[in-house]
Amino acid sequence: MRAVWISRHGGPEVLELRESPDRVPIAGEVRIRAAACGMNFAELTARQGLYPDAPKPPCVVGYEAAGTIDAVGAGVDRGLIGKRVVVLSRFGAHADQVCVPNAYAFPIPGEMSFEEAAAIPVNYLTAYQMLFRVASIRPGESVLIHMAAGGVGLAVLQLCRTVEGIVTFGTASKSKHEVIRANGCTHPIDYHTTDYFMEIMRLTNGQGVDVVLDALGGNDWRKGYRLLRPAGRLVAFGFTNMSSGSTRNIWRMIRQLVTVPLFTPMGLMDKNRSVAGVNLGHLWDDPFLPVAMNRLMILYREGQIKPHIDSSFPFAQAAQAHLRLQEGKNIGKVVLVP
Repeated sequence: MRAVWISRHGGPEVLELRESPDRVPIAGEVRIRAAACGMNFAELTARQGLYPDAPKPPCVVGYEAAGTIDAVGAGVDRGLIGKRVVVLSRFGAHADQVCVPNAYAFPIPGEMSFEEAAAIPVNYLTAYQMLFRVASIRPGESVLIHMAAGGVGLAVLQLCRTVEGIVTFGTASKSKHEVIRANGCTHPIDYHTTDYFMEIMRLTNGQGVDVVLDALGGNDWRKGYRLLRPAGRLVAFGFTNMSSGSTRNIWRMIRQLVTVPLFTPMGLMDKNRSVAGVNLGHLWDDPFLPVAMNRLMILYREGQIKPHIDSSFPFAQAAQAHLRLQEGKNIGKVVLVP
């Protein structure tokens, strides 16, 4: 088996491509021969030592992969061998062999590429959880999504189009505005040159928005909270402001932590606002995940969602893939290919 290992915490140079014994599925598991593996910001923070849930290095991370079932454990139908699937894995998915419980292997449509399949689980499940389970968006509401040109951002924009009359605001570099418009963004905002808070207040005549989806963290959570209309919902799903450069910066971490706003029940009640969080990695045993994945596959078949693949990197170039994501150059999903 070949896999991308984080040998120690640090920059992209700590990534190593290693050979190890083949994985063997235990009872109830399937093994896939991976053809594509999804990359997420969580893997970058794991490499930097900023992700508390990640295993200690040396380790293999990765939450999602797509490929063909080539072995099954006891109790699993051998007729599944040869089937094309996408899988969810609690780490270990940046490998050419991935073993998961059978319930976390999902058949993919014949027209779906392995790269597209690997781009769906983390990004689209996160977007689905935020929009439909936590924020419970309704027709005619307005949604702000930060990092709108990233994997989660584009997933949010596409899913918002499945609800009538949703108005979307998306922060992204000017060069990415054409893409986010094509994916349904009503109001792209270049955060490099424009104060998004002031621009949204201008565009909404001072009313703000119904939902803010924020993976930035720190002071941006404070600004997002202030943007909420009555009955508005702020959903936090990351803290990318904590990360700067390719390695961990303790002083930046401290500066960002002290900007985190404090929300109290009395304050929320007074403002008629809600604050919630989404961490897909802590929903692994939730029965919602398989239901949502199957729903996403239906939406793909109906043509309502389609992952945007930014780039594919072979395992041997995993460091370059990390850099592309770290520097925010990607539009959509970055994929690793064994």
